[in-house]
Amino acid sequence: MDQFSLKEHSHRRYNPLTGEWIQVSPHRSKRPWQGQVEKTVETTRPKFDSTCYLCPGNTRANGEINPKYDSIYSFTNDYSALQPNIPAGIVEEDDLFIAKSEQGLCKVICFSPDHNMTIPEMNIEAIRKVIDLWALEYKEIGKLDFINYVQIFENKGAIMGCSNPHPHGQIWAQESIPEEPKKKGVEFQKYYEKNKRSLLLDYVERELEKKERILFENEDFVGLVPFWAVWPFEAMIVSKRHTSSILGLTEDERTAFADAYKKLTVMYDNLFEVSFPYSAGIHQAPTDGKIHPEWHLHMSFYPPLLRSATVKKFMVGYEMFANPQRDITPEQAVRMLKGVSDIHYKLQ
Repeated sequence: MDQFSLKEHSHRRYNPLTGEWIQVSPHRSKRPWQGQVEKTVETTRPKFDSTCYLCPGNTRANGEINPKYDSIYSFTNDYSALQPNIPAGIVEEDDLFIAKSEQGLCKVICFSPDHNMTIPEMNIEAIRKVIDLWALEYKEIGKLDFINYVQIFENKGAIMGCSNPHPHGQIWAQESIPEEPKKKGVEFQKYYEKNKRSLLLDYVERELEKKERILFENEDFVGLVPFWAVWPFEAMIVSKRHTSSILGLTEDERTAFADAYKKLTVMYDNLFEVSFPYSAGIHQAPTDGKIHPEWHLHMSFYPPLLRSATVKKFMVGYEMFANPQRDITPEQAVRMLKGVSDIHYKLQ
């Protein structure tokens, strides 16, 4: 019988950040595809769109008028999923019917006044302003006594549910710590109590030694495809120095974060020469007033594309009813991403 190989044989990989497992089936990447394909036609967007709710000076859906901003801009979401000042309440008929009120707030972060811009096409200085605004919002929102977690994220592309192509991200902040960061918090705490070190600090050091899944690094951040990645081209940006939140970054580290953000998204766009869709989010310490030395700042990217700009990964069937599964291995994904130019394809 052949010797077991991670490259060739079905196996499971453990995610120490969540305590969960993923199924990896590398042999399935050879199967023919006769399923749904996506359209690849990219429309050329104008620098300013008079019908866009996010462009400078335009009127939003609720009647408010955006200032004529020339850099970055944030405002409270006109249709917030979470709202402040709602009545506190709980419904608990028995062990089977339980619900509770949840206060929070949602904000929109416009990355640029230019309607036709995306992060990989912005310069480092402009992206650095986004990082600075994230830090400011995390700090100010986190001070509110009813906010215990601040989730910063970006949805890029229509197939990721992005309802407006103007370059922007969002912040949802709330009373409870959401399920994904809660799972990570538990595992971070276990590791920190046992080793007195950050789990991600040790993980990044090991990955830098192995060099199998490293996409790039600069002075302060590492871009990599996690050993336990679920999505085909999933990636993480992790700070080399242990800091619990974006507020712990130095001036130089914030610029390095912006550089890493650009490097990864340029890799994505160049892979299939398309504006690469993804959902990206920052996980960092809760804002519950407690000290969280176990937490380690990182940003995760979950892109849906699988084999090309027209074929995407579907999380259905086994993934919905059993556990996540992927076909190409993380190591294959790294080789594909590292094989592209570091100059955006539109400039080549």
